Amino acid sequence: MTSAEPGSPAWTDAYLVAALFAIDPTGLGGVVVRGPPGPARDGWTSMARSLLAPDAPVRRIPANIGDDRLLGGLDLAASLAARKPIVQRGVLAESDGGVVILPMAERIDAATAAKICAALDQGEVALERDGLASRQSARFGVIAFDEGLGADEQPPAALLDRVAFHLDLAAFGCREPLSQGPGPREVEQARCCVDQVAPAETPIIEALCAISQRLGVESARPALLALRAARAHAALQGRREIIAEDAAAAARLVLGPRASTCPDETQESAEPRAVDEAVPPADTELESRSEQPEEAKAQDGTEMVIAAIQAALPDDLISRMAMDRQVRAPAARAVGAGDRSTSASRGRPVGSRSGPLRAGARLNLIDTLRAALPWQALRDRGSAERRIEVRASDFRIRRYVQRRNSTTIFVVDASGSTAFQRLAEAKGAVELLLAKAYVTRSHVALISFRGACAETLLPPTRSLARAKARLADLPGGGGTPMAAGMDSALTLALAERARGRSPLMVLLTDGRANIGRDGAPSRASAESDAVASARQIQEAGIAAVFVDTSPRPAPDADRFARAMGATYAPLPYLDAAAVLEVVGEQRALGR
Repeated sequence: MTSAEPGSPAWTDAYLVAALFAIDPTGLGGVVVRGPPGPARDGWTSMARSLLAPDAPVRRIPANIGDDRLLGGLDLAASLAARKPIVQRGVLAESDGGVVILPMAERIDAATAAKICAALDQGEVALERDGLASRQSARFGVIAFDEGLGADEQPPAALLDRVAFHLDLAAFGCREPLSQGPGPREVEQARCCVDQVAPAETPIIEALCAISQRLGVESARPALLALRAARAHAALQGRREIIAEDAAAAARLVLGPRASTCPDETQESAEPRAVDEAVPPADTELESRSEQPEEAKAQDGTEMVIAAIQAALPDDLISRMAMDRQVRAPAARAVGAGDRSTSASRGRPVGSRSGPLRAGARLNLIDTLRAALPWQALRDRGSAERRIEVRASDFRIRRYVQRRNSTTIFVVDASGSTAFQRLAEAKGAVELLLAKAYVTRSHVALISFRGACAETLLPPTRSLARAKARLADLPGGGGTPMAAGMDSALTLALAERARGRSPLMVLLTDGRANIGRDGAPSRASAESDAVASARQIQEAGIAAVFVDTSPRPAPDADRFARAMGATYAPLPYLDAAAVLEVVGEQRALGR
């Protein structure tokens, strides 16, 4: 994709987005600016801020902000001095009438995004914490910077749905934009008269809803935001009513970036007539029009507006959608992240909770004082000493969350004539996992089963050199003792769990067990033993993936997978990349 030069249609739309947002930041919700930091993004941000009202507050909200700073709460210093609760405004309330900036919006957690979205919907912040209860006005717009690279790195969907504009600056190159858009004086004039723009007529509303449906926009909010954008565009052009040109610009800027399908250009306005097999005579048509003139005019007006909007959509809409899907395709998932576990002293802090001061617990002094302050009026009892009385019920203990290291255990069926292919692909998958182990702190182990027993070829390790040395010559051939392989894998998984790691079992087999636990060749006993071993894995709570390597998905393999409680992945054409993708998806699910 070529970079957009200043003065190009892409930059013209970027200027227009900044101007419309500055006219009505509260009504339009905000702008999500996608792209890495650079002159293009900095220049657009500076331009957008210069177009805002001079007295509009601008606040930045970091991704790791706490509720006490976001929503407000107890002013601890003032409350300690006054010995009574003093309310402190949060960032959202401080931004009333202005704009909040969200750097690295793709890293904002769902809870913080939900609080911001609630303030956008209600126009106020409901403060009910620290013994306080108040409502503060919080009408603001949002500028969210999206620096994510894949579909799993993007701002929360609730936030994306509530902002009008999705602006992509990733292809704008490194050149700083030129000031070629509406100036501050034009925007200020439009801001003063935007409330005087008459409500949109029915054809405009119906056309925006129809275009939203044809573009595959699932939510109803974008159509409402497009209507507000059309009103701001009319005010910017000095009009007191919304016309088709305003609706077309709003659809291009609000609905176009959200498109998931391309509108059918062959769809004609004569669809309602398709039910009639013959065209009515001219006099009959004139008579029907005379009977329902308003409906006919409304229908014709709607179709005219729809045609104008479709003509205003970018010509390269289909290519943009394809490029966006390619850029937003799921990135390579981390395949070693273990389960989360709570800790009293190690990990990432996640707030505090009420509890006793036991050995190893860490007291959160600030939160403890916050909990004690509202009760001082009752605990004072006329004492002349200015002190804060803290009781055991006020204690707040710090909480931490940390991810445990993980161990991926490959259990490979090394029997039969196709064993060499399966072992080669298992070797490739193990090496790919080891290459990522230094990032995720994960371990990899390899167990093969053939003949009458199972063998641990590679104990849990993160050493790539050691793994390659042990995997150089993998034996193959013989029967299929599936139960023995599952038992060995279960023993190793339980041992890894006892070491504080999170085990994941990956079983690669065609599911054709023919050797029982006793080593005797019997298909019936081998299958019953394999089912029993699989159920033990499920009862132990070991996460597992059953990779079916047979040329066609086998019913027995699916039965074993269900007995294990494992994810069933039929891969008749097995390769290392496919195995790695399945394991990564399983790790991403947190299992």
